[in-house]
Amino acid sequence: MSQRKQLPAMPGYEVVVVGGGVAGVAAALGAARMGKKVLLVERTCALGGLATVGLVNLFVPMCNGRGIPIMRGMVEEFLRDAAAYGFDSLNYEWQKGYPDHPTNLRYVSWFSPGILALLMVEKLHQAGVEIIYNAVVADVVMSGSHCDGVEILCEEGMRFCPAAVVVDASGTSVVFDRAGAETELGENYFTNYVYTVTLERCADAVAKGNIRYASGWYHGGNASLYGANHPADMPFIHGDTSANISDYLVKGQLKLWEKLKGEDRLSRNPLTLPAMPQLRKVRRICGAYTMSDADLFCHFDDAVTAVCDSERRDSLYEIPYRALYCKNLDNLLAAGRNISASGWLWDVTRVIPPAIVTGQAAGVAAALAVEDKCAVSEVDIAALQAKLTEQKVLVHFDDAWVPANRQAGEYSPGCHSSPDRLAMLAAEQNKGK
Repeated sequence: MSQRKQLPAMPGYEVVVVGGGVAGVAAALGAARMGKKVLLVERTCALGGLATVGLVNLFVPMCNGRGIPIMRGMVEEFLRDAAAYGFDSLNYEWQKGYPDHPTNLRYVSWFSPGILALLMVEKLHQAGVEIIYNAVVADVVMSGSHCDGVEILCEEGMRFCPAAVVVDASGTSVVFDRAGAETELGENYFTNYVYTVTLERCADAVAKGNIRYASGWYHGGNASLYGANHPADMPFIHGDTSANISDYLVKGQLKLWEKLKGEDRLSRNPLTLPAMPQLRKVRRICGAYTMSDADLFCHFDDAVTAVCDSERRDSLYEIPYRALYCKNLDNLLAAGRNISASGWLWDVTRVIPPAIVTGQAAGVAAALAVEDKCAVSEVDIAALQAKLTEQKVLVHFDDAWVPANRQAGEYSPGCHSSPDRLAMLAAEQNKGK
């Protein structure tokens, strides 16, 4: 962390959001729609993070696997708008709304990364959010437990940006780390891929009249969520140093290049490489409460959203507000992959839908903290829950949805971690069509 330096100062903002992934966009929108002056800092040149520039373009299952939507609010706004302007793969039961009867078909969909990125720009612009692209947070300025603001490296050089509340949606907990908070590093397997168009896929897209079939993934590393296919001689990837990230990227790109060189040059073309490392778990905070799988089917008085497990039907959780902040930092909030969740719960909460709903909760909480001039830990929980409910977020799940044996549900395809799981998901989505 830094002491105050003599840097040129930017205008003060009530809420500064670090990271323009889906969690950061939701946080910025949540605060701006409550009338707050918001700045969003994004290191790439497009919004959406892993969901767009990272090419992980799947809204994993947002239902309990029995036809009941769990993750709601802004996440549905993003999904439905993306489907209105670009391709989707919503199961027929969910295409026009919610099923009116139980169904095993999941509330899940592919989407166009470019369409989602562009519609999020429009949403932020309409809400009055200021965006700084191609900029990174280099450090934070602390006065004890209070973050005075962030130091941003942008085209003009280093700038200091004061903030009343900072939301860390970086995906790497960079703000909390720089502020001296306790954090935990994740372990990532060797998975990376690019979008590639092939003649065969083009023909398939023309035959089906759907552009989403024109491109697909080509893998460099193709390890699964559980580590299958991870090279035996390769350490886990943490993504916390430039050397670690660069080594991972170079190895993945070289492996992909070898694959492409062995194919007919006129039959395929890599459309785009990811503009950020495709690492799912880099660093998360150790918050005032750390979620674990022991919280299965548990209710929390300070819950900000219910979430489902995309891998297991019927498995429900509530995310407590305490998982979004640290006790010793009075104006920092976490969102998305940064929140305090350990073990399997880190996997449950790191994907797109939970990232959006936790981002929405963080943005609303930040706005309330500004309004009440209080620490984020002192935000009125009842007011926060009421505002989120007004915004169509499901704060608490219904106990009627809990299975009688109160055990984790059966496996259901839903994640995007390997080709075999993609095939299983595709098979499920084609049921009944």
